[in-house]
Amino acid sequence: MDRLACFGNDPSDKPPCRGCSSNLVEPYIKCAECGPSPFLLCLQCFTRGFEFKKHESDHKYEIMTSDFPVLEPGWTAQEEMAVLEAVMDCGFGNWQDVAYQMRTKSKEECEAHYMKNFINNPLFSSTLLNLRQIEEARTADTAIPFKPTDDPPRPTFDSLLSRDMAGYMPARADFMEEFDNYAEWDLKDIDFVDDDSDLLHALKIAVVDIYHSRLKERGRRKKIIRDHGLINLRKFQILEHRYPKEVQDLYDAMRRFARVVGPIEHDKFIESHACAKVYERVKHVREDERRKRTMLVDVLQYIQDGRACQQWLSKQADIDAGITPVVITTSATGRRSAPPLNLTGLPGTEKLNDREKELCQVVRLVPGAYLEYKQALLNECRRQGGLRLAQARALIKIDVNKTRKIYDFLIKEGYINKT
Repeated sequence: MDRLACFGNDPSDKPPCRGCSSNLVEPYIKCAECGPSPFLLCLQCFTRGFEFKKHESDHKYEIMTSDFPVLEPGWTAQEEMAVLEAVMDCGFGNWQDVAYQMRTKSKEECEAHYMKNFINNPLFSSTLLNLRQIEEARTADTAIPFKPTDDPPRPTFDSLLSRDMAGYMPARADFMEEFDNYAEWDLKDIDFVDDDSDLLHALKIAVVDIYHSRLKERGRRKKIIRDHGLINLRKFQILEHRYPKEVQDLYDAMRRFARVVGPIEHDKFIESHACAKVYERVKHVREDERRKRTMLVDVLQYIQDGRACQQWLSKQADIDAGITPVVITTSATGRRSAPPLNLTGLPGTEKLNDREKELCQVVRLVPGAYLEYKQALLNECRRQGGLRLAQARALIKIDVNKTRKIYDFLIKEGYINKT
C-alpha cells in the first residue's frame, strides 16, 4: 500500500469524490493512471467499480492515508499536523485546549511531543534546517559584512542626485515629487451636496474622471521607469555607452518605442543589432584583407596559415577526446614510427606507476583517458567474472591495436582475468 500523507483534518479541504461528490474521508483511493488532475474516489465508489470517461475500474490505484508515524512512534502524520494547527489556534502553552482540540492525546503528551520535536531539538531531521549551514553559522568567527546596495542609489536628501531623481525614496519605492504633482488641487473645492443641479453634478463627476485619468498617467510613467530601470540613471548611461557609435545612434532613435514593445524586447532588438554590426564589421575587415593580397607570396602565406590553423584545431580536438595525435618520424631503416608521448604536465600522471607510464608513452594515450578505460574494464570484469578481448573492444571505442595493448597489460599485471 502506497501510504501518502494527506495532512488536512478538514474533509472540505480535499477534492470531492468523482463518483458521488461526497467529501473524502481517509482512507480513499487515487487512480495512478488518470491525470494530470487527480482522480479520487471514496471506498464505496471504488468497491462498486465506478467508471467515468477515461477512468476504468481495472486501473492501477493508490490508497491515500496519513495513518503512519513521521517523527516518532505513536504519532501519526495527521496528528502531527493537528497538534501544529491546535497550537496555532490556541496559543503556545495552552496545552489543555490543545489536547481538547486534538481529542486523541492528553495535554502532557502534547506538551512533551511539541517541546521535544519542535522546540528543544531544532536540528531534528524533519526540520528544514540544513545541518551544514547551521554548523558553519555556529562556528563562524567573523560577522557577515553588510553594505547598502547601490541599485537603486540612495542619495542624501536635498542633494543634486536626489533632485535629479525627483526625490525618489528607495525604501518606499515612490517619489517625493509626483508627475503632475498638483493634480489633487483641482479636487480640493469640490463637494457633492444633495441640492446640486444635474448639470453641476455632471461637471463634478467629469472633474473626478479627469483626475482619475491623470492618476492613471502617473502610474503608467512609474511602471515605465520601473520596468526599464530608469531610476539608476548613471547605470543606464554606462550600459548605453558600451555600444559603438552607430548602435548608440539607433539606441537614441528607438528609445521612444521602448515603452511600446517592452524592456526585454527592446534590449533584445538593440543587442541583435549590435551583433549584426559586429558581424558586418568583421566581414568588411576580411574583405579588405582579401583585396590587399595582390602578390603571389601573400596568397601562398594565407593558404599556409589556413592549413596550419586547421591542423592545430584537429590536434586540439584529438587531445580533448583523450587521443594524442601521432607525430610521424622516419627511422634510419626508412620505416616510419611514432615517438613516445611526453607525459610531463598531463593531468593524472601522478596516479600512474612506472609500468603504466611506460604503457601510456608507447601507446600514446593521455593518463586521464587510460585511467577511465582501466576503470571501465575493471568494472566489467568484476561484473562478468572475467573479460574477453572482444568485450574490451566493445567497451573502449579507440584504435583496436591500442585496446589490445591495454588489455594485455592489465592481464599481465593481474588487474583483470580472462573468462
